[in-house]
Amino acid sequence: MPDFPHLFQPFQLGSAQLRNRLFNPAHGTTLGKDGKVTDELIAYHTTRAEGGVGLIILESMTLHPTYGFPEAFLYAGSDEIIPGLERLGRECRARGVPVFGQLFHAGRAVRLSHDGSRPQVWSASAVPDERYRMVPAPMPNALIWELIDAYVSAAQRFAEAGLDGVEILAGMGYLIAQFLNPHTNRREDEFGGSFENRLRLLREIVTRTREAIGPSLTLGIRVSLDEKVDRALPPEDLIRACQVLDADGHLDYFNVIAGSSASPDGWMHVFPPMAMPTGYVAPDAARLKAAVSKPVLVAGRINQPHTAEAILASGQADMVGMVRALIADPEFPNKARTGRAEDIRACIGCNQACVGHRLAHHAISCIQHPVTGRERTLREPRPAQAPKRVMVVGGGPAGMKAAVVAAQRGHEVTLYEQSRQLGGQVLLAQQLPGRAEFGGSVTNLLRELELCRVRVEKGVTVTPEFVQSEVPEAVILATGARSCLPEAEIEGATVVEHWDVISGKAEVGDRVVIADWACDWGGLGVAEQLARDGCRVRLLSGGVVAGEQLQGIVRDQWLGILHKLGVEMIPFARFFGADSTTAYFQHMTSGEPIVCEDVDTVVTCYARQAENALAASLQDFSGSLIVIGDAVAPRTVEEAVLEGFRAAWEL
Repeated sequence: MPDFPHLFQPFQLGSAQLRNRLFNPAHGTTLGKDGKVTDELIAYHTTRAEGGVGLIILESMTLHPTYGFPEAFLYAGSDEIIPGLERLGRECRARGVPVFGQLFHAGRAVRLSHDGSRPQVWSASAVPDERYRMVPAPMPNALIWELIDAYVSAAQRFAEAGLDGVEILAGMGYLIAQFLNPHTNRREDEFGGSFENRLRLLREIVTRTREAIGPSLTLGIRVSLDEKVDRALPPEDLIRACQVLDADGHLDYFNVIAGSSASPDGWMHVFPPMAMPTGYVAPDAARLKAAVSKPVLVAGRINQPHTAEAILASGQADMVGMVRALIADPEFPNKARTGRAEDIRACIGCNQACVGHRLAHHAISCIQHPVTGRERTLREPRPAQAPKRVMVVGGGPAGMKAAVVAAQRGHEVTLYEQSRQLGGQVLLAQQLPGRAEFGGSVTNLLRELELCRVRVEKGVTVTPEFVQSEVPEAVILATGARSCLPEAEIEGATVVEHWDVISGKAEVGDRVVIADWACDWGGLGVAEQLARDGCRVRLLSGGVVAGEQLQGIVRDQWLGILHKLGVEMIPFARFFGADSTTAYFQHMTSGEPIVCEDVDTVVTCYARQAENALAASLQDFSGSLIVIGDAVAPRTVEEAVLEGFRAAWEL
């Protein structure tokens, strides 16, 4: 019997025959261009089709000029979308995977602009948006009917392009959800007021779409049963709406997610970070499944095949969706199906290069798997024309990735690490509350090293003389960075570095001030750790907000935790100095002093310094010498892994 019998059971979803119950849900990639499909987008999806997924649902596509933005979204409101979709669908089906297209309109939830000015936004009523601070105009009745026609026309384009199905996004706090919710729909016409009227927009779209595409295409909707926001659409109303649509007989499935774009607390559940439990949306799917007759799909923090199998085996859902898990490892399904689950490069929920890139208008990627989003240029390691003896110095993420890729290309690789454990700064980050999963990035790299049979030497200090004795043909230096105390006026104060606090090397008193120059995971993490230990914590950061350098969802969720713990947070604070009981800061825009009294310990999160002394001493090395990661300039795991990959790729 296979390890995951339910996950890899064939499944009929409407008219689409699927080889398994694992689907890739809709998600933005920023791989399109001018609203159309590109070769990069096709390469992205065909890679996941080859990886063994059962179904691909393409990213949300806009469909009407009231919310177009072709610079950010595929645009299904024009026939120009058809050729690219036809090619994408054909390539995926050739690899055994049906493809659906998703349609949506954001309504008032707009963060984009065509020219820098704030655009006109539309919704059911003029109810302000809490996240984007937009005040929408109520859609005129005629415009609503025009929009319904646009949904239908876009679905017809999917059919003309040969796609296998259509999904209507009716959740996440976007336009259709705004019409369903009595808090955001205060209309008094045929589209507002009663439950039936608030449902009318979605019901008309579904009914007319089915009439237009016929029975040969699968038709489903995606909904948020629990929007996780104040003044949310009650789950009972959503279930009732789904029951009405189920009885109408036009839909083939319901796809469940959590969260809403309406406010920060709801948005974090659309892309739940690592601090949230895995598979936590499954009970919502089970609740809906008990109320409707059609299959129910679910997604949300499912990053292991065991979690997916448990959801299916318990009957909570009929299919499970994985976005970030397939971004981290497109081969996830094949590995799970063939008994190689331990080889899966598990997503760690950091949101940095996937969601973070997308919201910054860059092509999505993954801090662990930089090939994602770069499939056309980096997908398959090229065999080395002339294999070399390669020495990699430094066992953090940069060095580990460089060693893996060099070995994959056929080089003879030895990785040297000064300490007794590989992982670098990740070993510190994983010790913080709620960040244990971040250590998975090292666990995944350790497995890759094992699979590639890289020789690893720990507890070795590499010197210029050692390099000369080993006679390598190429040296990749990934010696990382060291933490530093700031240059400040210190008189009788206890000032310690946050790495030492995390590792337990430094003790702190009961009253702690954190001088956070870095504005990353260090300040937030140490603040939480010390607050949970019972300390009075004041976090003074040099940015507009603590955690400014982190992906917004991760930061915002963490700020909520610190608020609950009573951590005092002050932005725009430049550390100036400290004495035995007081820490002194300067406001970075007013120039006025900020004085923190009754202080036992100052914990600093300051700029790191590159460890590049070995690089400087090897300038006369006759072979290839490449310096990567923090040894060049201190940054994050993403840059370390990417540079490690590219260094080995180019050897």
